[in-house]
Amino acid sequence: MNANQPLLPCLPAVLPGRWLLLISLALAGCRDKAERVKPVWSAISESVYAAGTVKSGRQYQAFASAGGIIQTVFVREGDSVRVGTPLLSIASDVQQLTQENAALAARYAAVAANQSQLQEARERIALQRRTMQNDQLQLTRQRQLWQQSIGTKLTLEQKELAYAASKTAYESAVLSYQTLKKQLDFAAAQSRKNLQIARTKASDFVLRSKINGIIYQLYREKGEAVTPQTPLALLGDARHFVLEMQVDESDIVKIRPGQLVLVTLDSYKGQVFQARVTTISPMMNTGTRTFQVDAAFVRQPPVLYPFVSFEANIVLQTKPKALLIPRRLLVDDSTVRKANGQLARVKTGLRDYQMVEILAGLTPDDEITAPAK
Repeated sequence: MNANQPLLPCLPAVLPGRWLLLISLALAGCRDKAERVKPVWSAISESVYAAGTVKSGRQYQAFASAGGIIQTVFVREGDSVRVGTPLLSIASDVQQLTQENAALAARYAAVAANQSQLQEARERIALQRRTMQNDQLQLTRQRQLWQQSIGTKLTLEQKELAYAASKTAYESAVLSYQTLKKQLDFAAAQSRKNLQIARTKASDFVLRSKINGIIYQLYREKGEAVTPQTPLALLGDARHFVLEMQVDESDIVKIRPGQLVLVTLDSYKGQVFQARVTTISPMMNTGTRTFQVDAAFVRQPPVLYPFVSFEANIVLQTKPKALLIPRRLLVDDSTVRKANGQLARVKTGLRDYQMVEILAGLTPDDEITAPAK
């Protein structure tokens, strides 16, 4: 070993003959220079650290219900939209022809377009009614003559047969009219349904907004081929934002809805925003061993965007007055070293990332030092 190399960080190089004396002096000097701290009364909060990203309210990716080629894009990124606003259309000649064909069939089958058939059937009923009434009158007269012994039995029977035939013809005409009307009504209703189905399918080729919000991103452009599995746009509500945090599985049992969340954002240096826990996912992400916890701002920043990262502390407990020491001065979870070198047992309470509460074992007048390294 080099005789000029210090044995301790605070021990200077010395001559070999004076080592013992100087080592003792150096150790005493190190003890004198060791950090001495007294417990202090202050507020402390126990919290759980979490990190995550900001998500706009009701944020979702929009998908089309049908595949094809993007024909027209009606909006741009940053545009405000309402529920039902068209975002883009997908070209489909077959679907257009199907809708036109259904519209033609609906017009052809409409009851109003078939009034001539119904009018003809009504006229047939009227004719058969007059014939029946005439035959009934002839039969009544013939019966009166027969009661007066005028005419023959054969003539009476012929009149009865004529009336029965005309009555049957009248009833048949009425039944035919009713059947025709039912058929026309059914055909008209069926064609209207087919047209409705065709229009619904055609609407699948026009992507519309499901919310009142903003177009944050358009993933595809005009002329690109898409499928029902292709995300086409990202939309969200720019007035409300959600904080999506990932909390370690070891801490998740401590989290409850309503707890205070202190949030810091890189875009707002030096500012702390308050939020409240709203929902806790019951399913763990097995890849990261974390749970998703959502929170809502108590008062959100004036300008905010989706996918902005943040750090947060979920406050579990708070004490406005507690006896505190720095956590680094703990020898272990229940021991500290006093200034005289003696170890003292302590009982700890709340703790944050820098300080720990002392419930018993120390007083505000005690001095403690950092544990020996």
